[in-house]
Amino acid sequence: MKIIELEHLSKHFKVLERREGLKGIVKDLFKPRHKIVKAVNGISMDINQGEIVGFVGPNGAGKSTTIKMLSGVLKPTSGNLLINNYLPYKQRKDYVKNIGVVIGNRTMLWWDLAVIESFKLLKEIYQISDEVYKENLELYNKFFNLNALYSTPVRKLSLGQKMLCEIAASFLHNPKLIFLDEPTIGLDVAVKEKVRKLIISLNKIKKTTIILTTHDIGDIEELCQRIILIDHGKLIYDGSIRKFNQIFGAYRTLTLELGNIDEISIENINKEIDEVFKPKEPIILKKKENIWLTLTINQDDIKLMDIFNFLMKKFPVKDIKIEEIELERVIKEVYEGGLK
Repeated sequence: MKIIELEHLSKHFKVLERREGLKGIVKDLFKPRHKIVKAVNGISMDINQGEIVGFVGPNGAGKSTTIKMLSGVLKPTSGNLLINNYLPYKQRKDYVKNIGVVIGNRTMLWWDLAVIESFKLLKEIYQISDEVYKENLELYNKFFNLNALYSTPVRKLSLGQKMLCEIAASFLHNPKLIFLDEPTIGLDVAVKEKVRKLIISLNKIKKTTIILTTHDIGDIEELCQRIILIDHGKLIYDGSIRKFNQIFGAYRTLTLELGNIDEISIENINKEIDEVFKPKEPIILKKKENIWLTLTINQDDIKLMDIFNFLMKKFPVKDIKIEEIELERVIKEVYEGGLK
């Protein structure tokens, strides 16, 4: 069952083109020049009830503008938009009763109040029945032990505890649709797993549709069944997370802290890597700082432990970091046809 229907959705802004210098300021005042910025340019897609969809792209891609139209904050310039049989920008008062929003660096909880008091206020704001409210609190306690945090003022919660409560609060009124913006930003690995588990569990229990915007590839891999990539306001990929993982899930960036090393040594090691491993794609060891080296590998091509053992024999390694591929690299691969 479709809950979101977008057809050629666009949002254009008229922006002043500012000129330099004092003369430019005067000209801007009396003879302003404008240009049209196409923040969102003809996006079409359907999303079914209960899906968790990763909505991603680089900074400035048009994600925020799209989410603002989906949440009813902005009116589209053109195109059709229907969500849960509502036109968000026309029927906003009724529409927002059926959605939830969690933004990583903002809060819907009251800073000086205990968590449970914030929940009670949200109960009144959304006019949640006693039965639904009690049912949801019992659910949070049974599966996530959130009752241990209820008496704590929001300002005294850790970042991870606060995010767990924010997500629980967004589900409190049983919305049909929830927008999650960077829900794990700034969290350590253990807390990220708790947040992801909470999102997955509530999605399964409530059948809530979730639109997730994030730069964290781990969030996408663990939470989403489907991914939508946009850039420069245009839809460039809409497909299953399985296909996405097949191509990009195996990429890792390896960063090593070494002793003193010169450029000639790095060049020789790069030649040895090619001779020993014969990778399908070039692997280039680069000097990141004075004592740090970094390279990106595809683990389907070369095992991470093999390349690590090889480098350990060549260099006195003091420290090591393993990171997932950056989203900007994914976008670049899409443009080069990596997802075709």
